[in-house]
Amino acid sequence: MALKLYGVGMSTCTARVLACAEEKNAEYELVPVNLGAGEHKQPSFLSKNPFGQIPALEDGDLTLFESRSITRYLATKYSDKGSDLLRLNNLKEAAIVNTWVEVESQHFNPAISPIFYQRVIVPAFFQGTPDEKAVEDAVVNLEKVLDLYEERLSKTKYLAGDFYSLADLHHLPYTYYVMKTPEAKCFNSRPHVKAWWEAISTRPAFKKVAENMTLAG
Repeated sequence: MALKLYGVGMSTCTARVLACAEEKNAEYELVPVNLGAGEHKQPSFLSKNPFGQIPALEDGDLTLFESRSITRYLATKYSDKGSDLLRLNNLKEAAIVNTWVEVESQHFNPAISPIFYQRVIVPAFFQGTPDEKAVEDAVVNLEKVLDLYEERLSKTKYLAGDFYSLADLHHLPYTYYVMKTPEAKCFNSRPHVKAWWEAISTRPAFKKVAENMTLAG
């Protein structure tokens, strides 16, 4: 039975799960959720995610929400298929993967998401003008994080080591959109970060997912 993923292809969090599913060669059905019509706030969807946010995953009688939780589940369930995203057979490598997964969630995402919101969401959905002060403040925080990434990536090809993992994959959606904005310079000005981004964003699995990420251009 194929997995059912409720969401939309242009959504950052949905794309995060889709990238993982593609890396694991998992069979899935993407079930569109009409955000404009408020379907994500209706009882039928709230039974899948009580917070009313996409995506949500159904795998038989199991229902999950929160994209990072879903990717961990998929990477574990399909550990014998596709890319080894969690390094479960190596305790040390698995621990390092988990560390950088947390870095993305706790440090990178809070820094980059305000840029994404101002540069992408505000113009696209509210026909508004970005708050440049909010962008400037976020850039300061993002550059602090990327300075640490630059140092790390001067020693290893990917964040957790010389292997692609969930730690890298989780960065894909927000960075993809921000790379279409003037703030792409934050990444391009750091050679190791730039090389890392080029390596992870050109993987066939993500290139397939990115075809439907048209929100920013």
